[in-house]
Amino acid sequence: MQNRYASHPKEVKAFDTARLREEFLLETLFAEDELTLYYTHVDRFIIGGALPVKGNVKLAADAASIGAATFLERREIGIINVGGQGTVTVDGEAYPMDTKDCLYIGRGARDVLFSSSDSSEPAKFYFNSTPAHTSYPTVKAAISEAAPNHLGSPATSNERTIYKYIHTGGIQSCQLVMGMTLLKTGSIWNTMPCHTHNRRSEVYFYFDMTADSTVFHFMGEPQETRHLVVRNEQGVISPSWSIHSGAGTGSYTFIWGMAGENQTFEDMDPVAMSELK
Repeated sequence: MQNRYASHPKEVKAFDTARLREEFLLETLFAEDELTLYYTHVDRFIIGGALPVKGNVKLAADAASIGAATFLERREIGIINVGGQGTVTVDGEAYPMDTKDCLYIGRGARDVLFSSSDSSEPAKFYFNSTPAHTSYPTVKAAISEAAPNHLGSPATSNERTIYKYIHTGGIQSCQLVMGMTLLKTGSIWNTMPCHTHNRRSEVYFYFDMTADSTVFHFMGEPQETRHLVVRNEQGVISPSWSIHSGAGTGSYTFIWGMAGENQTFEDMDPVAMSELK
C-alpha cells in the first residue's frame, strides 16, 4: 500500500510536474492477479483496484497501515467494475458484476474476493474505501438503477450525465459518496465551471480512454491552478481546497468518490470563470 500525505495549498504552489504527479496522481491501479492500494491521509481514503485473471484476488488488510485484522473491520467500500464480467463474493455470498455495476459493502464484512468470469476479458474492480462508524447492508446497483443527472450542453462542450450510486437518495453509507460521469460524444470538459468543497475531499478515476488519449486534469486553488496529464485507468486525489476539472483529447468516462464532513452532493463552493487563474 502506497502512502500519500496531505499537502498545504501554499506548499503545492512550488511543486514541479514530477512532485505534483508524485503527490496526487494514482498512476497504476491494476496489476494482474494483485490488489493495488493507495492510502491518502486526506479524509483517510483508500483507493485501489483488483484485476483477477488466473484466480481470485482477496481484499486483504495492510495491518501496518490501517491497524485492523480485516480490511473492513472499521471501513466501508464502494466497488465499480470497469472491465469484463466478474463476481465479488462477500462472506460467501456471490454478487455477479457486469461492467459499470456498483457494489457497496458495509463495515464488518470479513471475506471479500474478486474474480473474473473470463480470463481473456477479465473484470477490473475499482474501489474507494473510507472509515465507517456503523454498518450498512451490502447493496448492488446496476447503472440503470443509479440516479441520473443531465448537465451541460454542446455549446460549452460539457454535455454529460452524472450517475449517483452511493448517496443520500440511493445506496446508504456512513460517509462515502460515489458515482460515475459519462460524457456525450463531442464533449470534452468535466466539472466546468468548476468548484471546490471545503468540507469534503474527492478522488477521480478516468477510464474508457484509447491508448493515445489523455485528460488534462486541472487542480489547485482557483487563483493558482495546475494540471496533471492523466491517461487511461489512472486516478487523481483532490483535496478539499482544490478545484477538480478536466478536458480530454478524446472520449472518456470517470468515477468520482467523496468523503468528509457531509454527504450532501450539492454542498459545493462555485468558482466563477472570471476568478480562475
